[in-house]
Amino acid sequence: MRLLDNFDVRDLGNLELLAKQVVEGFIIGLHKSPFHGFSVEFAEHRLYNQGESTKDIDWKVYARSDKMFVKKFEEETNLRCQIVIDASSSMYFPEGQLNKSGIPNKLQFSSLAAAALMNLLKKQRDAFGISIFDSEVRQHTKAKSSTSHYRLLLTYLDKLINNPEKNKTTSAADALHQIADSIHKRSMVMIFSDMFEHGGDNEAIFSALQHLKHNKHEVVLFHVTDKSKELEFEFENRPYIFVDMESGEEVKLQSNQVKDYYVEQVKKFTDQLKMKCLQYRIDFVEADINAGYRPILQSYLVKRGKMNR
Repeated sequence: MRLLDNFDVRDLGNLELLAKQVVEGFIIGLHKSPFHGFSVEFAEHRLYNQGESTKDIDWKVYARSDKMFVKKFEEETNLRCQIVIDASSSMYFPEGQLNKSGIPNKLQFSSLAAAALMNLLKKQRDAFGISIFDSEVRQHTKAKSSTSHYRLLLTYLDKLINNPEKNKTTSAADALHQIADSIHKRSMVMIFSDMFEHGGDNEAIFSALQHLKHNKHEVVLFHVTDKSKELEFEFENRPYIFVDMESGEEVKLQSNQVKDYYVEQVKKFTDQLKMKCLQYRIDFVEADINAGYRPILQSYLVKRGKMNR
C-alpha cells in the first residue's frame, strides 16, 4: 500500500483509508527519528496480572515472547479524548487561486488530522469523541472506543469537508466553555482552530482555555494556520482584494501597504496565545497546513506518554 507523505493529499474522498495511510507512514517514520523506541506497540494487549482469569491470555503471543498478555476488548479504555474542530468559515482558507498546489485547506487538514488521531486512539482501545463548532456547537458526541463509533465520526468529518459554508462566524470561547462542562472529567482535549474569534475578544478565548484546565482536562491546542500567508503575509507586491471569509467584507489594497503592521499584530496575538497556554499548562502546537501531519501525531504521543507516567 502506498504511504502518504506530508503533502501527498489530493483527494479526500476516502477519509478512513487516508487516515490509515497517514498513521502507517507516521509509525514507519518514527523508527528513523529521535522517537525511535517510543512505544508504538498499540495496546491490543495488556500484561497479565497474577491472580486474574487465564481465559483471555493470548497463548500465541506467549509462545513467541514467553510473556503472558491478556487480550483487550472494546469496552476497556485507558483514556478519553475529545477532538474539537473549529468549522467557522475562516477555516476554509486557502481557497480558489491561492490553493492551486493541492495542499488541504485548514478545515480539510484538521479533519484528516482528527481522523488519523482517531485511528491511533482506536488502535490503543482508547475512547474518543468529536465536537464541531462555529458560532455554536454543531456536533458533540460522547467518547467511545468501538469501530462503529469511529466510522460514525468519520461520516461527520466527511460531511464537514464536503459541505463548505461561507459567512459562518466563530464563537470559540462560548463553544469551549460548553464543551468543558459537557465532557468527562480528566479527558484529553485536542483543539484544532485558527483561534480567530469573531469580534477579536481575545480575553474570552483565554478564559475558555482556562476553563478547560480548571475542569482537570489535559489540553493540546493545535493552532491551525497557513503560516506563509496568515502569519508571515507572503503575498506578491501587487493589488489584491482581501475578503473576510466570515463576514464577506472586502478591502482592496497593495500587500506591502499593510504587511509590517499585519505581521506585527498577528505576532502579538500569537505570542499572547502561547503565553496563556504556558500559564495554563496547555500544550501549544503550531499546526502549519504546509508542514504535514507528523507534528500532530508526535504531539499526541508525547502527551499520551506524559499522562501514563
